[in-house]
Amino acid sequence: MTRCASPNAILLLLLLLVVPGAANAQGSITGFRSPSNNIACQYFDYDRQLTLRCDIMEATVTARRPADCDLEYGKAFEMRSKGSAIRLCYGDTVMDKALPPLAYGEVWQRGGFTCTSEQTGVTCFNTDRRGFSLSRAKQELF
Repeated sequence: MTRCASPNAILLLLLLLVVPGAANAQGSITGFRSPSNNIACQYFDYDRQLTLRCDIMEATVTARRPADCDLEYGKAFEMRSKGSAIRLCYGDTVMDKALPPLAYGEVWQRGGFTCTSEQTGVTCFNTDRRGFSLSRAKQELF
């Protein structure tokens, strides 16, 4: 007696074969981390919505969590290539040891974003010159 695989089993097998290949085709992550490893930034292109997210791991002062945020708040920041930057209510991080360090005094640019690494922290802005400045002592949106 010969048994045939169900259509669902075949679909699952195809997904398992195809998805890892798609992940590898995207290549490595894009972004940087500060030399102190306290700040990390990653660049994303979601359907041509260019986005930069930066997280700070340790900060002496952070913003107060809003009542509608049940997750972490105050140490993750995001902006698009145009418009204002925001603080995120988040449950994940973009911190990744695989990100290359951006040496103090160096500038990183991609997709309309410009970031500068300094001993005092990281400052990033978009094409509208809106962005954020992150350091242990303070985090500012501008």
